[in-house]
Amino acid sequence: MTPAAIDAEAINIAARTLQSGGLVAFPTETVYGLGANALDEEAVKRIFAAKGRPASDPIIVHLHHPLQLPIVALDVPPVATTLIQHFWPGPLTLVFRRTPQVPAAVSAGMDTVAVRMPAHPIAQALIKSADCPVAAPSANRFARPSATTAAHVLEDLAGQVDVILDGGPAIIGLESTILDLTRPQPVVLRPGGVPLEDLRAFIPDLEVITKYLQPDETGILAPGMLVKHYSPRAQLLLYEGSSHQIMLTTIHQRAQDLIAANKRVGLLLPDSEIPQFAHLPVATFSLGADLEAISHNLFHGLRTLDSLGVDVILTHTYPAHGLGAALRDRLIRAAEGHLISC
Repeated sequence: MTPAAIDAEAINIAARTLQSGGLVAFPTETVYGLGANALDEEAVKRIFAAKGRPASDPIIVHLHHPLQLPIVALDVPPVATTLIQHFWPGPLTLVFRRTPQVPAAVSAGMDTVAVRMPAHPIAQALIKSADCPVAAPSANRFARPSATTAAHVLEDLAGQVDVILDGGPAIIGLESTILDLTRPQPVVLRPGGVPLEDLRAFIPDLEVITKYLQPDETGILAPGMLVKHYSPRAQLLLYEGSSHQIMLTTIHQRAQDLIAANKRVGLLLPDSEIPQFAHLPVATFSLGADLEAISHNLFHGLRTLDSLGVDVILTHTYPAHGLGAALRDRLIRAAEGHLISC
């Protein structure tokens, strides 16, 4: 179906599946989510089992309307009302104290809960029809690149999910920004679809916490904080340089060295940079021409190069403004925390 032509019967089938404790994969504007009734502890545990996700990694709860917020959240501060008015529905997740109705499994045993209202019409229709908050991490195996199409969901979770709603490619392609409002000072725990600059228009002294944690570490305050996340099967080599040309020259040399060592090489680069490598026997994926397109295509590009059987993927970081901050975060985690300076 499409956002403009929603299949009501399909929505009803998926909603009944959620109500009966099943799992439904559905599109949002960020990535595809793997949803369960957020108030059903056994259903939530099925999410962790299907993904192979550690119980220490919390899950975001999705609403179809701000009026559902009291079901899951306590102590909502005034700044939340302002942010909700400006950014919901949309790719902003807010962290509150959780109500007793929310199972501890949703929040990895913590007394907080991460909540957002997706902007995708199919997601909204599903949550409204199910008449319950929906807990939903990205619809992929744990630590794999997030699913941005229904085909990605099938690739990772065939046999593990009861219903998949195919709404076409996700629009943004990167997960939501997560903002913790349980502290005296609001803190961004994960950059995402709402740029930090937009939030600072309302919270000028906004803080950002960047953590790269192992699965067995404590302190996983929000989804997407683990150092190995969004990772392809191939090794990802991520470069950052003092100049753009130095980065590309270094990537070119490394590609030549890897080819000489009989490695199958993939390049994940913007459209304008691909021609510089046309003479090399490498697989390429063109990400697009701007940060919006690159964000939209990032996870699809990682999965595509994996499907081509490359051993190593070479790519680089982006300026940390707008969606660039979220891109840099996802790429560092896809590279398991290894950033190569050049």
